Amino acid sequence: MHPPKSRSELAGQVWKRLFDFIIATAAERNRVLGEHDLSPNDSRGIFALDGKTARSTGSLAEEWACDASYATSVVDRLERRGLAERRAQPGDRRVKLVVLTPAGVKLRGVLAKELYKPPKELAELSEADLRALWLAAEKLPDRTR
Repeated sequence: MHPPKSRSELAGQVWKRLFDFIIATAAERNRVLGEHDLSPNDSRGIFALDGKTARSTGSLAEEWACDASYATSVVDRLERRGLAERRAQPGDRRVKLVVLTPAGVKLRGVLAKELYKPPKELAELSEADLRALWLAAEKLPDRTR
């Protein structure tokens, strides 16, 4: 690959490399999810919820940029597995909020440990390269919730 001629080209090449690496390592993430009988969207639901702060399915749909009925189907699957539960909103029983159950919180911890384990190719980089990546990644905004 030729050296980038502009900042924009550099950013494009960095993003392509990162994106391609994430796609190439998807099989490992999918294996972990399969061991827990979860789809990628199920895991997205588990990581979007917690055991304390209840969320509406509408807020999940907005975050995921999808139809509310699809967010509801993800919550339905998690609820059938005993990983999430719906609760009435205090003061308005028509509104249903969702939280993880203790089993969901526990699974979320297990998934975080397993899914956040770096791929072998990343772990094998030099400490200097890892520190440079960490410094650059720390400057990116956290776009989760």
